[in-house]
Amino acid sequence: MLVKERMTRNPITIRPDTPVTEAQAMMKREKIHHLPVVDKDEKLVGIVSEKDLLYASPSPASTLSVYEMSSLLAKLKVEKVMSKSPVTVTEDIPLEEAARMMADRGIGGLPIMRGSSLVGIITESDLFRVFIELFGARQKGIRVSLTVSNVKGALAKVSGAVTNAGGNILALGTFLGEDSSQGRVTLKVDGMSRDALVGALTPMVKSIDDVREV
Repeated sequence: MLVKERMTRNPITIRPDTPVTEAQAMMKREKIHHLPVVDKDEKLVGIVSEKDLLYASPSPASTLSVYEMSSLLAKLKVEKVMSKSPVTVTEDIPLEEAARMMADRGIGGLPIMRGSSLVGIITESDLFRVFIELFGARQKGIRVSLTVSNVKGALAKVSGAVTNAGGNILALGTFLGEDSSQGRVTLKVDGMSRDALVGALTPMVKSIDDVREV
C-alpha cells in the first residue's frame, strides 16, 4: 500500500500570517490536528500542529486576564510557532516507510509532495485507520495470537492449516518475537469454530498465546 492510497488529498492549508487563534479555530472546526502552511504562491513553507498551538498559548497559571491572553494570541502569527522546512514525502512511497519516518522523528504528520506541489498529508489518524483495516477490527471472527519458529515456511504452514480446516483468514499480522529464533503471528479467522481453529494450529506452532471471539 502506497501513501497516495491513504493520504488526505488537497489538505486544508493556512498562510504564515494567519493568527494563532484562527488556526486553532480552524483545527477545531475541521476536526484536524495538523495544517500545512503555504505562502501566497502556494509553496509549502511549514507545518503547524495542534501541539504547536497549545505550546504557544499562555499557561493557565498566567496572571494575564482572559482579555489580555486573547489579545496576545490574536497578534501571534502561525509563522512564529510552525515547524519550518518540514519533513515531506512523495505520494508513491510505501505507507510503512512514512510510518517509520513519523515514528523515528517523533512527528504526527507528513506533507505529501508531487514535485514542488503539495498534494496531500498523511497523519497518525490515517495510520490508525489502516491499522484497524489490517487487523480486520470491524469484522467478526476468531482472533488468535501465536508464537512460531522463525524458519522458512512457518507462515505458509499456519495459513495452510487454517485453509485445510475450512477457515477463512480475514487478517494476518507478523511481529518480532522475544528473540531471533521466533516470531509472533496474529490471525483473524471466520468459517470455523474456536476449538477447530485451535486444533488445526496447535501442531504447527510453538504456542497459542491468546484466542478470543471478537
